Amino acid sequence: MSNENKKINIDVWSDIMCPFCYIGKRKLEKALAQFEHKDDVAITWHSFQLDPTIQYEPGRDFYQYLADRKGQSRDWSVKIHKQMEQNAKDEGLDYHFDKAVIANSFNAHRLIHMAKTKGLGDAAKEQLLKAYFTDGRNVDDMDTLVDIGASVGLDADEVRRALSTDSFAQEVQADIATAGELGINGVPFFLFNQRYAISGAQPTELFLSGLRQLWAEQLQEEGHADYAVCTPGGDC
Repeated sequence: MSNENKKINIDVWSDIMCPFCYIGKRKLEKALAQFEHKDDVAITWHSFQLDPTIQYEPGRDFYQYLADRKGQSRDWSVKIHKQMEQNAKDEGLDYHFDKAVIANSFNAHRLIHMAKTKGLGDAAKEQLLKAYFTDGRNVDDMDTLVDIGASVGLDADEVRRALSTDSFAQEVQADIATAGELGINGVPFFLFNQRYAISGAQPTELFLSGLRQLWAEQLQEEGHADYAVCTPGGDC
């Protein structure tokens, strides 16, 4: 079923290197698992880069990189990322910042756009996040990207050919430009039916109540005036 036939369309801007983006993805998925009309929801992943200037440097220390960006000490960086690892664990995710490979995410976003043309965008997004946060893989490495593409069902040779050119670069840049037009300066950012936004990895309950409220509003607009509306605060 195409997105045009869905009652709820969720556009999500996120980056491969954003720890809250993976956590936010899980929280949204948990909300959808509890949503009575999940089959009428479509999710579209959009590109965003927290640091578009970064380049891969073998052996670069993840903790020091973040400390330098924030003007903090390495010990501070280690401490907050250990807390982040626990936050991830609470959502069933296994983060290993000690082996994270600092690299540019642009080509990974290109792979997601390629996967989207085959209906595999979510699968590619998931595997890239896992590769970065759990497996400590270089998500800007050609062989890694080809392997991930093949693992989700893409043709390995087609992936290599596409990533050897500038294919899907315009799509990535267009997403980033749209984010700027919408005033998005942090991710994850969730936009529901081009009407309501949730910024950040908010609690699962907020995503669920938002889905239910939007569903009720959709029915009201279609003439079901007696359908009860629940607010994000849980009042029905």
